[in-house]
This record gives sequence, C-alpha cells and structure tokens, in this order.
Amino acid sequence: IATGSEPSPLKSLPTDGERIVTSDEALDWTEAPPRLLIIGAGAVGLELGVVFQRFGSKVTVIEMMDQILPGMDVESAFLLERSLRKRGIEIRLSSLVTAVEASANGLTARIVPRDGGPETLIETDRILVAVGRRPVTASLGLSATGIHPTDRGFIKVNANRETEVAGIYAIGDCAEAPLLAHKAMREGIVAAERIAGKTTVYDVRGVPAVVYTEPELASVGLTEEQAKQAGADYKVGRFPFTASGRALTMGRAEGQVKVLADRHTHTLLGVHIVGPNASELIAEATLALEMGATVHDVGWAVHAHPTLSEAVG
Repeated sequence: IATGSEPSPLKSLPTDGERIVTSDEALDWTEAPPRLLIIGAGAVGLELGVVFQRFGSKVTVIEMMDQILPGMDVESAFLLERSLRKRGIEIRLSSLVTAVEASANGLTARIVPRDGGPETLIETDRILVAVGRRPVTASLGLSATGIHPTDRGFIKVNANRETEVAGIYAIGDCAEAPLLAHKAMREGIVAAERIAGKTTVYDVRGVPAVVYTEPELASVGLTEEQAKQAGADYKVGRFPFTASGRALTMGRAEGQVKVLADRHTHTLLGVHIVGPNASELIAEATLALEMGATVHDVGWAVHAHPTLSEAVG
C-alpha cells in the first residue's frame, strides 16, 4: 500500500480552489497574488511563502504554535525565522485565523492570539491553507482486510514495513511520519527485500529532513529538545557561516551548523544546518549517523578549503 498523502483541511475554513486554496491549487497559479496569507508555518507553507515572496507577493504567515516548523530543532527554527523576516515575510506565531470575509477588494482574515488578546484584521488577495498533510487511507476499505489505521489514518507497520496482517505491507506517507519522498523510497526497498526473503536494517532516525527555503534548513537525528526529553547527557557544537570563507564569498553567510553528541562516547546524535546548500551538507551528517560515527570521526576527516562543508567539520 503506497497511497501517499493529501493536504489536510481546516474545518473552520473550507477551501474553494480559487481564493482559498491548498498547496495543490497554489502550484497551478499562473501569477503571484499581490497579497498572500498562509495559514501554517510548516515546511510546505514556508517553502511556498518564499517562492511567492520572490515573485513579488506580500506574504504573511500565521502559525498556531510558538515556533515555525513545529517539531524541528527550536534554535535552528528561530534562525530561519529571523532570516525570513529579514526578507520581508511577516510571521505571526501563537495566532489563529477565526474567520474570513470576502469583499470586492479581496479577503479579510480575522486573527486572534492563541492564548487570548485583541483581534486584528489582515486584508489579502488569496489564502493558502498549509496546516499539514493527512494519509490517503479512508477510502481504501482497510477494515475488510483486518488493518486498523490509527486515529489520524496512518497504517501501522513494523520495522519491515509489514502491517498487522501478514503479507500486506505499507510504505511512505500513508504509513506514519515523517512524510518525505526519500523516506518512502527507502521503505519501498525495505518492503521489497523483506518480501523476497531478505532483511534490511532501517532506522527512521537516520532520515534527513529538508526545508527548501532561503536559507535552507536541514536536519537529521535528534533535536536538542528530543535529547533533553530522552534524558541524554549531550554536548553541543556550533559553527556560524559568518566564519566560513566560502559562504562569505557567496554572499550567503546566514545560519550555522549545530551538532549534538553524547558527552561520554562522543557519538553523533543529531545535526541541524541552517544556511546555504544545507540540503547537500546534511548528507555527510546522515552518513555519519548511519555508521554510528563520533564527532571526532567527522571532525578529523579532512574537508577541502574553501568549501561550505568545512562548517560541518
């Protein structure tokens, strides 16, 4: 089963496919709206926000939680938020859209603080609802097979991607988070090899996540918040791109590389990168985590100069 996912609806704000849309319809726009309000500061909302801001839209992002990219490393998310604000994207955290009214001049959204406070109005031309994605499983008739999805509709699988019914496998977005194409590809290999009688080791903690904004944010392994919750005794290393000669000559010296490691064994726990080409730089960290490397293994590897990868080293 590999049925993927679809944009999650916002019950209080139905989409109409024209002025209030999901990411599916936004990708079909032939011109950028002068004003764009985005509900949701997850990866999809921020990525499309950057796209349309570059095309000339005045972009405002509304997020219910108290950080952009909820669930990702807090410090790294803050650095990205600061960069996006510098680029002219307005971000309102801990806020809710309670209603939208149409007029001849466009749409008016009513915004209130999540924890109470005065209401404000935002006038916009179009609204993009980007509050997440949900698995496409409701219409599959899974109950007839003996498969019982979670309350959120995800299909439960074991390490081999096999469901609770022997011989039925599920991969990708329909089978638990994170909802990433490269994760689905790896799970397809794991399931196929298991069906063929082989066993492939797969650990979802080694799957990198990338937010394709400007600058990019890339992450693999534990966030600092997850390390704290797990009671890990860890240490943190940081390297700012303002100290990278290559980043300076590129004129893209925003952000940093952040590394978490076990304080005693020095084993790499997580890496979080905000900055130029973060989507490429995360590959070295992903390999190191997959191999169980220590920070010394990565740090002692000679990195070419001048390169962005020196920041990881």
